[in-house]
Amino acid sequence: MNCVIIEDEVPAQEILTAYLNKVPELKLIGIFNTALKANSIFKEKRVDILFLDINLPNLSGLQFLKTLKQPPLVIMTTAYGDYAVESFEFETIIDYLVKPFSFERFLKSINKIQSRQQPQSQIQYQSPESISSNLEFVFINVDKTLHKIDLKNMVYVQSDRNYVSVVSKDINLSFIDSLKNWNSYLNRDNFLQVHRSYIINLDFIEKLTGNIVYLDGHKIPVGKTFKEDLFKRVKPIN
Repeated sequence: MNCVIIEDEVPAQEILTAYLNKVPELKLIGIFNTALKANSIFKEKRVDILFLDINLPNLSGLQFLKTLKQPPLVIMTTAYGDYAVESFEFETIIDYLVKPFSFERFLKSINKIQSRQQPQSQIQYQSPESISSNLEFVFINVDKTLHKIDLKNMVYVQSDRNYVSVVSKDINLSFIDSLKNWNSYLNRDNFLQVHRSYIINLDFIEKLTGNIVYLDGHKIPVGKTFKEDLFKRVKPIN
């Protein structure tokens, strides 16, 4: 993703540049200390993310944003928090960073951008509404590559904030999505949510001990609110 920085403070420029260089999918294509100097780059190149300071010489960041016919997604930066409400009136403003900000806070903003740019559903084979119990496989779009996942080989799905990891016998993939979506995708008898962060394939259960279920060498926690449903599906014969 092509990124532009419009920021009149050199230390802030340096911090943003250092943070951008840590994220491989981000490419910095321009740094400007005024909005007027940056104006031409939006006509010459595709800009995916704009890091925009509010307090700029001659023309404020918000005033400049109003002049763009097709503004990119924007992360505002400022030393003051008073403009947050005003800035979020713009649909393209995704987040608001108050200086100084950490790399962790910066990365959170990037994750918001990626969530906005990519559809929540990463399954490309069928829409969530059309996925049914007779579906044998799905394709997952990760890094512009479609990966085929055979559902009978899928061991579990794990959620971590905005990301989902699919662990199968063949491949492990992580991408932006939600466990809620996967609960609808996996409308099959052999899949069950056992924790707020896990959906498991019941076919791979090896044993249950306390609040831990063992699946194909993996240890998965079982949440209290999900335990009853799990034991309804896994009934001992004695």
